[in-house]
Amino acid sequence: MTIEQLYAHFISNPTVCTDTRNITPGCIFFALKGGNFNGNLFAKDALNKGAAFAVVDEAAVVEGDQFLLVTDVLQALQDLAAHHRKILGASGLRVIALTGSNGKTTTKELLARVLSEKFKTLATDGNLNNHIGVPLTLLKLKAEHEIAVVEMGANHQKEIEMLCEIAQPDFGLITNIGLAHLEGFGGPEGVFKGKTEMFRHLISHKGFAFLLEDEPRVHAFKNQIPHLTYGLSPSADIYGELIPGHEFVHYKWKNIDGKIFEVHSQMIGSYNLPNMLAATACGVKLGVTPEQINRAISNYVPSNNRSQIEKRGTNTLILDCYNANPSSMIAAIENMAVTPAKNKMLILGDMFELGDSSHAEHQRIVDFISEKTPAAKVILVGKNFFATIDKHSFLRMNDSEEVKNWLAQNPPSESLILIKGSRGMKMEISAESL
Repeated sequence: MTIEQLYAHFISNPTVCTDTRNITPGCIFFALKGGNFNGNLFAKDALNKGAAFAVVDEAAVVEGDQFLLVTDVLQALQDLAAHHRKILGASGLRVIALTGSNGKTTTKELLARVLSEKFKTLATDGNLNNHIGVPLTLLKLKAEHEIAVVEMGANHQKEIEMLCEIAQPDFGLITNIGLAHLEGFGGPEGVFKGKTEMFRHLISHKGFAFLLEDEPRVHAFKNQIPHLTYGLSPSADIYGELIPGHEFVHYKWKNIDGKIFEVHSQMIGSYNLPNMLAATACGVKLGVTPEQINRAISNYVPSNNRSQIEKRGTNTLILDCYNANPSSMIAAIENMAVTPAKNKMLILGDMFELGDSSHAEHQRIVDFISEKTPAAKVILVGKNFFATIDKHSFLRMNDSEEVKNWLAQNPPSESLILIKGSRGMKMEISAESL
C-alpha cells in the first residue's frame, strides 16, 4: 500500500492508535514492533475492539480488507506523518521544533501557551518526543491548526536529523547543549553535533532559528541562517534580566524595539528564565503582542514533576524529578544555593546514560553540593551516588522507597526541599511521606 492510499484511509479515519488498550472506535491501529512485543499479533484484537483498520507488515496476519499491509509499520507511520504535515503546510501550517539537553518540555509548554494567545496551536503531548511520538503528534493536527510546537528528544546522533525530516520545521530552537545522554552521543562533542542537527536542517531548508545568545557555540550559525537571539546577554535581540528577591522568577525583558516589560512568573529557578525568553522570542517573531506574551508566561504553572512547587505543611518542595543530567543538576543546586530558606534539604537520585563519565559526573555533583550548599541536609540515592565520597557525611540510600521511609521517621520542617533524579529512579516516591 502506498502512502497516498494510506492517507486516503487516514482522512476518513483521522485517529491513530498504537496500543490495543487505548482503541477508540474508527481509529487506525498501527501494529508496531518492539524488543518484547509484535503488534501484528494484536491487529485482529484491535479490529474487534472497534478500530477501522489495522496497519500491519506481516502478510500472515491479514484476514480481510481491514488489514492494510505495508513493508514496515514504523516507517509507514513516519511517512504518513510527514505526508500529512506537508499537505497541511501547503495550507499555511507552520511548525516550530525544539530540542536541547534540559528544559525541552517546559519550553514547549511555555511556547504553546504564548502562541495560543494568537494562533490555533497544537503541541507535543507530554514528552512524546521520539521516533514514534513525533509522528503521533503530527497526525493529531487538523486543518484548523495554524502552529505546531514539536518537541524532539534524542540520545544518539542522527536522531534529530531524522525527526526533522518527518516534521519539516519552519522554525527551530535548542534550549541548551549540556551533558545529557553522553553514552549514546559519544561524549560532549557528540551531544553538540547531535543537537545542532536541528540548525543544519533549517539551514538546508531555508528555515529560521532562535539562538541562545548565552551559548557561544551556536554563534557560528548566525551567518548561516535567519535568526533572532535571546538570553541573559545584553547583546541578545530579546534580552532578559532576573529581578532578585522573589520566591518565583521575576524578571524584566527588552523587546527588539527597546521597550522594557516586567513579568511575575509562577516558576522557580533562574535556570528557567532562558526558557521563558525562548518562548518570548518566538512570540515576538510570530506577531504575538508583548502583553499577550507576558500574560501567557505569568499564568503558566509547572506540573508533572518539572520544577513543580508544592507546599507540604511547613515545607516547600521543588519536585524536579522527571529527569536529570549533570547540567540540570548543577542548575538546580545553584538555584537552591541562592534561594532564601531557614533549612535546606537536597534529595538527589542517580543520573543515567552517562557511560564512562558516570562516576566522574556523580562525584562532580557531590563536590558541587559541598561547595554551594554545605549546610544543607543531603540524601544521595542510588548505586552511582553510593560510590562517591564527601566530607560532610551525606546520607546515602538505595532507592526512593528507602528515602520515603526515612522521611516518615525523620520528618523535616520549615525546609526548602529539592527532589531530583533520572526518571528511572522514581524520585517522586520520596515525597509521599511528606
